[in-house]
Amino acid sequence: MPNSIRTTSNTQTTTPATKQATFAIGDLVLCPSLSDTFFVLTADPYGKRDDLTLEFEGSYFYYDGNGYFIRASQAETDDFQPSLYLDTPANRQAINTLYTGAPITKSNQVANDLIHAKEAEIQRLSWLDVLFTTIKDDLKNGDAYKAQKLADLGQYLAQDFQHYSEDELASLQAEKGANND
Repeated sequence: MPNSIRTTSNTQTTTPATKQATFAIGDLVLCPSLSDTFFVLTADPYGKRDDLTLEFEGSYFYYDGNGYFIRASQAETDDFQPSLYLDTPANRQAINTLYTGAPITKSNQVANDLIHAKEAEIQRLSWLDVLFTTIKDDLKNGDAYKAQKLADLGQYLAQDFQHYSEDELASLQAEKGANND
């Protein structure tokens, strides 16, 4: 009997999500058409639109709750594909594979995780800076009630950031331990 060739498929298939991601103010998102870093969604800084906004290089970009881009001259999107993706390791991996043609390697993943953690840290520290500046201004103007409420909020944010940082550290330490085995 002649040698036979056995073929197997090693192709991974992607299962489409059963539910489209929805977005809200404060979400960390990826927008690969703009940058390879994450963005924080905000409300329209001008208060004129009921759309989600992200700021990039001094310009504001508007999106609906499903992540579709809305031009400044339009009231609703005419896009057929979402432009925003929740900032998750899986989405970062998929976007990297799409744009580079190769998945993120283990060493690059660790570097990317560290960069992401530092970017998130800088963003959160800028929030705390604004918060404490406002508290100081309120105290200077004699508004102790508002200052106390903002201080309570600052305490909550600091504790939340501490928990987030502890979780990130534990995850990185676990990954390091797994790589050393």
